[in-house]
Amino acid sequence: MVVAMLLPVQVLADDADLAKQLSNPIASLISVPFQFNYDSGFGPDDGYRATLNIQPVVPISLNDNWNLISRTILPIITQDDIAGPSGSQSGLGDVTQSLFFSPKAPGPGGVIWGVGPVMLLPTATDDLLGGGKWGAGPTAVALKQAGPWTFGMLANQIWSFAGDSDRSEINATFLQPFLSYTTADAWTFGLNTESTYDWASHQWSVPINLSVAKLVKFGNQPVSLSVGTRYWMTSPESGPEGWGFRGVVTLLFPK
Repeated sequence: MVVAMLLPVQVLADDADLAKQLSNPIASLISVPFQFNYDSGFGPDDGYRATLNIQPVVPISLNDNWNLISRTILPIITQDDIAGPSGSQSGLGDVTQSLFFSPKAPGPGGVIWGVGPVMLLPTATDDLLGGGKWGAGPTAVALKQAGPWTFGMLANQIWSFAGDSDRSEINATFLQPFLSYTTADAWTFGLNTESTYDWASHQWSVPINLSVAKLVKFGNQPVSLSVGTRYWMTSPESGPEGWGFRGVVTLLFPK
């Protein structure tokens, strides 16, 4: 009878721990998020963009002390009139590939961190879906998990170094401070920004994202389901405005 009472409690604790790992961008956990974003208000014709980001995260054990975390963002985009009467485009955008070298054990004060390179690949199937440039630079993340809380920042800097000479050079800084709270029954409430500063045009893009997620299981397969909204605090003159939507389905493959 005691065992029967303990089993559901242990299951809840395991689910909460798994949900909390999702708040760590460099957790030693294979996950495949399918992140859908919808934004509008582009340009004078109030264009829109719908993006499905496929974002596999794969940890690779290098030795007893270090992991290599691969994070890929593969965007599939559908958009309309994002640059005035520019018509509709659908296809693949530019892929961003990040690699983080991260200690397996947290550092002093419980800080979890990782550093490495980030690469931009000109995989877009249409000129209006990507920048047409190869890019690279450094990326880093640092965070702390204390009780149900997770807080930290992910950042990168990308400079273009090759590609279509007729396209604009890329010199952009990405900053993503994040904060989340995970409950004992595996609900996670998150707040972050995904801010980009374009050093060429001296313009910020700053969306504020709010989300709620729940870890569930389909048979033995853990899945995180998340919905959220975002508000564009500022963006370039031709960029998105107002409110947007985000929905995420994440498949998890714990060891």
